[in-house]
Parts: sequence; structure tokens; C-alpha cells
Amino acid sequence: MAGGKETPRQKMIGMMYLVLTALLALNVSSAILLKFQFLDESLQTVNTKTKSDNAGVVSNIRAAVSEGGNRSSDQRVLKDADEIRTRTKQLVEYIQELRQTLITKSGGMQDGHYVQPEGNDIVAITMLGGKKNGAAYELKDKLDEYTKFLRQHSKNVPESIALSGKEDPVAAKDPAQRRKDFAELNFEETPMVAALAVLSQKESEVLKYEADALQQMAAKVGADIIKFEKIFAMARAESKTVAAGTKYKADMFIAASSDAITPKMSFQGRPVKVVDGKGVVEFTAAASNYDADGNSKQQWKGNITINQNGKDTTFQVVEEYIVAKPVIQVQSASVQALYFQCANELNIQVPALGAVYDPSFSASGGSAIKGAKKGQVTIIPTATEVKVNVSSGGNAIGSETFKVRPIPKPQLVALVNGRPIDVKRGVPAASFRAVEIQAQADEGFKQFLPQEARYRVTKWKAYLVRNNQPIDQADINGPSANLTQFAAKASRGDRVVIEVLDVKRLNYKGNAVDVNVKDSYNIPLN
Repeated sequence: MAGGKETPRQKMIGMMYLVLTALLALNVSSAILLKFQFLDESLQTVNTKTKSDNAGVVSNIRAAVSEGGNRSSDQRVLKDADEIRTRTKQLVEYIQELRQTLITKSGGMQDGHYVQPEGNDIVAITMLGGKKNGAAYELKDKLDEYTKFLRQHSKNVPESIALSGKEDPVAAKDPAQRRKDFAELNFEETPMVAALAVLSQKESEVLKYEADALQQMAAKVGADIIKFEKIFAMARAESKTVAAGTKYKADMFIAASSDAITPKMSFQGRPVKVVDGKGVVEFTAAASNYDADGNSKQQWKGNITINQNGKDTTFQVVEEYIVAKPVIQVQSASVQALYFQCANELNIQVPALGAVYDPSFSASGGSAIKGAKKGQVTIIPTATEVKVNVSSGGNAIGSETFKVRPIPKPQLVALVNGRPIDVKRGVPAASFRAVEIQAQADEGFKQFLPQEARYRVTKWKAYLVRNNQPIDQADINGPSANLTQFAAKASRGDRVVIEVLDVKRLNYKGNAVDVNVKDSYNIPLN
């Protein structure tokens, strides 16, 4: 029952055959007999339509041959089509005669119903005979002769449509049915209405394969008929985005596709995937020039090629679209300017891209380190200005430029015994002992980048001076020192001079960075 792509009508016939096979396996009741009659009548209606369609195809072939100048090659096609139609008509008429024989022998019809719908014995005598000489065996021979003939013209035709039990995919699963020949499988212990349905189903198969063969013939001379099975409504808007207070405008129309043809579609010279007759065009929108509103009008072109009248006909599709410039939003503790050689953490988002936003960053005038979360990036400037470039999925989105400010110098504060020094009042000579020099970060810098605002005085000198002459000195590595030695030697009127020689800053990596800041203190002793 298979072969090529089936139309909805052919699929329906196949489904009816499966139902018929299932009903044959059930015990016969009046309800089932009515279902057999329904199946038979439905198949006959479909068959009548198929016969008309097939005859129309032959007429189209004849017209196409005439329009083409009656070329000898086209004449041969027409001759083959006429022969197929004649052989099919003869076989269908034979099947119809068998149907009429069974109906007549069972008493005909009365008030729309068969007089003797069951009639198993009539079917057995007529179709099986006494020694396998019944009409069903002659039917098998005629069906086999027909498929052998038709296979010369169509590759979709199977070797036989008169299958035995072991050949039939449904019956082969039943041990009792598997051993039967074609006649026994279809007509043994079979009600008369069921036999009619079987004959209708065989007729539908004959007409189906005739249709396949004739369509192939028609394609050779450009007379094949494109039937659109899938019809759907579509709309095309001038713009998907409409501002409040402006007009929305769209075209609404009917479109269709056919299972009988597979159009070839391309976009920018590359093949396009076709699903249910519709090509899927997908690309990443990009633009270089935007208008004052941040929009850029673009267009794409595609081609759709179908075989029409034996020739490839190509239709061009031109579609306009608007690329809106994405707005880059930057969030930072200090967004107006970045700090030189510091780890400035930014959160860069492009709301217009939504869930597809897959950012990557680069920087001119510095380096960019991508963060753990989407949109997070650390910028380390090495110049007075940094340009941060933003991409998404490998496609450039835009850039943002930042000024770079120098790191503010820390303030040096001297403490004696834990208290700030008052250089005017001085310090009692006897209590000049614990001294600490602190490097305190600028408050704004510390608030923005606390990991960069860690300072430490690493080297300083202290002198005990009397009458402008140093009488003692100490070299200190680190922020604090115990200068009890000065207290032991100091007298009222002496002074202590402190020179800060080296200050370090710990950056975001924990590395010590030199800070260019030096200071001195002149502390009087009293």
C-alpha cells in the first residue's frame, strides 16, 4: 500500500483498509454489517472522484502535447497515458462486474439496504469456487498482470496488490490467516457486504497507482497539476513595533502549499530549509548606519523555484525590515569615569536583545575581563580614555567610551600612642614611644573601589633633633615602630622629624603597587 508521498485522499483509503481488515476479524453482527456497507459506499465515492481526476490528467496531457507542437517524444507519453487509462478502465469495469454479480445473487437492494447483506455462501461459491476456480483467483491474475504492466511506467507500483496471508503485513501477524492465499484471505467466510468493501478497496489501489503513473507522465510534458492541500491565512505587517499614537498597517492574505511539490528556496545564494512548504529564513540582523531615531532600513532577498509546465520557474522575494540600534545600559559605582590601572567592575546590558543576549567584551586603551554573570565585565584602563566594545553571539552591538581618572593620593597621618599628632602643641618628650604612620585612602575612591583602596606605609625614617643636630635616628620598615629610645634621650625643646619614604597599594589581584607619595613631619617635644 506504500509508495511515494501520499495525498490526504490516499491516506484516508489506507485507513479504511486497516479498519476493513480489523472488521473482518470480528464476529459478524448486524451493526458490523452496516459498518461494512458504510465503508464500501465511502470507498466507492472516493473511487468515483479519483476516476474523474485521472481522466482529467490524461486530458491535460493531451492538451499539453498539442500546445507543445505534437513532438514525437510527447506523443509517446500521450500514447502510454492512454494505454494506462484503458487498462485501468478495463480492470475497474471487471471489478464492478464482480460487485454486481454478488449484489444480484444476494437479492439486490431494497430501501437502501441489501436484501441479504451476510450472504457468506454466495461469496464462497462466487469468489472461491469448488477447486480454487472462483472469480477471486481470476481477480488475482488480473491484478498481478495490471501491476506488472504499470511498473513499466511508475517506480511506485509494487509487484503485487493481491497479497496472500504471509505477504499481507496485517494478516502475517495472525497464524490462522498467514497460511491463506489471496482469495481465501479476502473472501473465505466473508459476508457479502464485506466482500464488496474488499473489492472497493482493491479498486481504490488500482486507481491510486494509476494516478501516480499519470502524474509522472504529466510531468514529462508539463501538464502535471499542482494541488494545494494546505491553505492558511497570513499577515505581513509594515512593522512589528508600533509606538503609541501611531498607525499599525498590515497586509492580510491567503497562502497555500502542496505536498506534491517541494519548492527549492534560497537566501543570499544559500539553500533554505523548507518545512511544510515554507522556507525558514534566519539570520542575525546588523547595520552600520542609523538615522537620528536609531533605526536602519534594510532588506533581504530570496528565491523560490518550482517546476511549472515542465520548466523551473523562479520567483523572487524582497522583504524590508528595520534594524533598531540596541541601547547599551551600563551600571557601575562610578560610571562617568574609570580609575587608572584599577579593576573597574561594570554591568553592561542590552535590554532589546532579551534572552538571546550573549555578551563578549573588548577594550581599546585597557583590558576587559568577562565576569561570571551575564553582562558583568571588569575594565582595567591603561590610558586616559577607554573604549569598551560590546558584542552578542559574535555580532557587534556597539561601544561606550569612558574617561579615565588618576588614582587619588592617600592622606598620610602620624599617630603617637594611638593619637593624632598636634604639631603646634607638640608631644611630651617622656611619652614619645609608639608611633604609627597611616596612609588613608580618598573616601570617594574607597567607596567606589574598596578592593583597590588598601594602602600601607612600608618605609620611613625618624630623627631625634636637638639644636638642628640629629642625636639619634631610626629606619623603620612597616607602618609602626616603638621609639622608646627617643623618649629616654629626649629633653624639652627637642623635636622629632619623620620622613615617609615608601607607600604601597594592594590592587584587586593582591599585588603591591608603588604609590608616589612622600611627606615629612616636624614634631616638637615638650
